[in-house]
Amino acid sequence: MTGSSQEHVLARLRAVRVLPVIVLDDAEHALPLADALVAGGMPIAEVTFRTAAAAEGIRRIAKERPDVLTGAGTVLSTEQVQQALDAGAQFIVSPGLNPRVVEYCQSRDVPIYPGVCTPTEIEQARAIGLRVVKFFPAEVMGGAKFIESIAAVYRDVEFIPTGGIRREMLARYFGTGRVVACGGSWMAPPAWLQERAFDKVRDEAMATMQELPASVL
Repeated sequence: MTGSSQEHVLARLRAVRVLPVIVLDDAEHALPLADALVAGGMPIAEVTFRTAAAAEGIRRIAKERPDVLTGAGTVLSTEQVQQALDAGAQFIVSPGLNPRVVEYCQSRDVPIYPGVCTPTEIEQARAIGLRVVKFFPAEVMGGAKFIESIAAVYRDVEFIPTGGIRREMLARYFGTGRVVACGGSWMAPPAWLQERAFDKVRDEAMATMQELPASVL
């Protein structure tokens, strides 16, 4: 993946502004889920490596729905990074700042958004060349107020807050002026996927996109 591809992924994140965090228990759910997100105006998915179905789910979406920006989340090791890339993932998200994982992605020009939740971790991320990071767990660690407090100090860092975020919180996060996209699973909770309630996914994705604030980065 080239630098231009990294810019492409970031541009897509900025355009959609919401990053669905998906837990797939069954790879058979991958394509109907992707179709529901697209129908709701949200052509993007972070499939988390929390289940055995993750890699196959990414593979199916990447192959059959190439217009959907597909990434891998909850990536904890370089081995998982490679599994995700082999499956067709276009970006990597991790819950914490693991230098080995970051360096592995950087050596392959793969966009990586590691989790941070303290000023020290933000400085560590900056030191290895990162300017967009995941803020996790967002609500537990202070939510939009934390981003507002830290923004004046780290003027060159932007965030993808994830963790406990719901649709009604989006305006508050985007109001900080430092959020690329908000991550969450409110539009596709595991229970809906298990019920194959993809119409609910579509409707919630559509409602979310319609309620996004007009003023963005």
